[in-house]
Order: sequence, then structure tokens, then C-alpha cells
Amino acid sequence: MLNDVYNAKILELAANIPRQGRLAAPDATARAHSKLCGSTVIVDLKMADGRVTDFAHDVKACALGQASSSIMARHVIGATTPELRQLRDAVRAMLKENGPPPDGKWAELAILEPVRDYKARHASTLLTFEATVNAAEQIEARQKASPDAA
Repeated sequence: MLNDVYNAKILELAANIPRQGRLAAPDATARAHSKLCGSTVIVDLKMADGRVTDFAHDVKACALGQASSSIMARHVIGATTPELRQLRDAVRAMLKENGPPPDGKWAELAILEPVRDYKARHASTLLTFEATVNAAEQIEARQKASPDAA
């Protein structure tokens, strides 16, 4: 039953999370926390010209939160805020509404499809997407408020 969720690929991703730690001078920091399981992800983000240029995260989560964070870290550089929003919404729909997994450079997230059958695991799986979008939106809001700020 849970073997579909905690398979070898999920465990491999969880054991090999790139970009761990914190950035010295991020443009924004966001934290996402699951009250249900206690998992927390803190994301530091740098952006230039509307694209992610640097990313680091502190991941204190279960294997599913670690795996989704691992995938995020592998593909986030170069992403735009709209792309990150779309990604977050696609993963949420995949888990909660039987939607298809993301495609393109995010296709690896299909490995998380079996999580949809375990509602208690949705929150930790989504943490990295929530925190990354939150950080990107902070940067976007500052730029709209002060167009000269980069």
C-alpha cells in the first residue's frame, strides 16, 4: 500500500537533496509548515529579470516533502513566478483533483502521483511549492511597488 508512495525513487530523491542550506543574501525568504505532520520548508530565493537565479532551502520534512523539495531544487533555476504558480497549482491538482502530473522539465514530479491516495501526506508534499511561490511573489510585489528595485 504505502510501497507505491515510499518507493526507491522517492527515497533516492529524499536522500539526495541539492541546494540545501541558506543563501547569504536572498531577495526573499518564505517558510511553509504543515500542522498535520510538523514538516517545515524554508526557501531562500534570488531573482533577476523575472527568473530564479539562486535557490537554497532548509528542509525538515518527511521523505515526501524531501523528495518534492529535491525535485524543486533540481529544476527551479531559470523559472519565472508565473511558471512557479502554475507548477504549484498543477501539483496541487494532481494530488487533490486527480489532475495530470506536470510535464516538461517538471515531469519528474509524476513520481509523486501515488501520494494522491494519502490525503494526510498532501501538505508535506506541497510545502516546497508553497514556500517557493511565496518567496517569488514577495520579490514580484516589491518590484511592482518600486519598479527601480531589482
